[in-house]
Amino acid sequence: MTATTRFSLDDQGEVFFSSTATSRAVRSLMRAGRVRHVTGRLYTKNLDDPLETVMRRRWSDVARGYFPGAVIVDRTAFEARPVGPEGSVFLCARSSRLVRLPGLVLNCRAGAGPVAGDQPYMGSGLHLSSWPRRFLDNMRPARARSGTRRTLTRGELEAQLEMLLANRGEQELNRLRDAAREVAGELDRLAELEDLSALIETLLGTCDASLSSDLARAARTREAWDEDRLLLFETLFAALHREVAAERPARGEGPTFSFFEAYFSNFIEGTEFTVREAEAIVFDGVLPIDRPEDAHDVLGTFDLITDPSLRSRTPSSPENLLALLKLAHARIMSMRPQQRPGELKASANRAGGTEFVAPARVRGTLRRGFDLYTGLEPGFPGAVFLMFLVSEVHPFGDGNGRVARALANAALTAAGQQRLMIPIVFRDDYLQALRALSRNGAPGPLIRALSRAQAWCREVDWSTTAAALADLRRSHALLTPQEAEEQGVILRRLSELAGKDHPHLR
Repeated sequence: MTATTRFSLDDQGEVFFSSTATSRAVRSLMRAGRVRHVTGRLYTKNLDDPLETVMRRRWSDVARGYFPGAVIVDRTAFEARPVGPEGSVFLCARSSRLVRLPGLVLNCRAGAGPVAGDQPYMGSGLHLSSWPRRFLDNMRPARARSGTRRTLTRGELEAQLEMLLANRGEQELNRLRDAAREVAGELDRLAELEDLSALIETLLGTCDASLSSDLARAARTREAWDEDRLLLFETLFAALHREVAAERPARGEGPTFSFFEAYFSNFIEGTEFTVREAEAIVFDGVLPIDRPEDAHDVLGTFDLITDPSLRSRTPSSPENLLALLKLAHARIMSMRPQQRPGELKASANRAGGTEFVAPARVRGTLRRGFDLYTGLEPGFPGAVFLMFLVSEVHPFGDGNGRVARALANAALTAAGQQRLMIPIVFRDDYLQALRALSRNGAPGPLIRALSRAQAWCREVDWSTTAAALADLRRSHALLTPQEAEEQGVILRRLSELAGKDHPHLR
């Protein structure tokens, strides 16, 4: 049986290497136009994409062919992809060698093979440096004589350490330093270990080494921020700055309004009662035996938004913003000690596919967000910004949405503007608008949704519970989103309905 009959192109990956036994078969396939030659014994069966694209996409398979058993090191250990216009990848094996290919440069230096903690990389035959090895290797200064520098800059390394500190806490940096001590000798990185230890201790506040990045310096003072969130806040700020908000002076905001504000704000978060049950909780102090904590959430929200000293209080400084948030959270979550009422979150939290600001970055992100807030007009623009700021930072373990809406309404009240609430039927519209900004950087849906909610609130007759219920039913406000979809209806403003002569709208 010949070598040609033993070779199957179907068994090969997108890129592959020929051998002495298969070279004849591969050359035959190349003449037939079924494979392309890259260089040497390297081929690809991708006949359409540019070779540069194929090489970058399959960089680990290519690296395995040239350097079997090598360790992915230096900056590539952090980035796990080719970087720079030339597509540099940095490796470590028994001997050094530079391989230049279309769109890819494999730069292999001589050094230690896999050590404790290094992990196999995606079944490619390569190993990926452990976290300690990554930091030790990258602590070595390097200049790129041509192309991309081998190691990260000092500022980039500080950013990596700050990310570990923000997401996993001080114990993670201590573990990293201890693990680095275990492998530093084997890697000949004792000098780098000293520098890394000093850097870690500086971030932990027990040393005073110089720091090159603003974010790392902020982390040392516990004022680090979330850069991606700041970009979102700047996007919202710009949109609100351009917005000409409708003037909607407050009207009809008595006890009935506050009751439904608290009722709807909790319903959004899954604390669902009937209106009659909620009335008994708020006005009669009747707490259901089987749901005392849920009942206290509604009652705590009502107490917060009816407190004369808090109903219109807006933040005057970053420190005051934090104090207001803690006070509001303590009021709402007073019966949930497991949620640490009035205390910032101690661990990361998420909702669906969104992970909110890391605990160590909460203070700094709120501080920088506040600086933007002060540049907005009072009333609707400032209220929308505060609501999104708190919602996106998510400073507490639970209750963030209720706190965010209460703070936004306080800003509206302080400006003499109509407070707003999100009725049941409008819940999904509101949450989708938040996600549009949070995930896609689109502020328009949130601004429009909150403006519509505010306009709707101003048209409802809040004089009594009975009058309000009549208008809520007319506008479909009490339907769940699923019920509204089944009936083919949406939240309607009373002014849009046939009965435009409603007495309350005159």
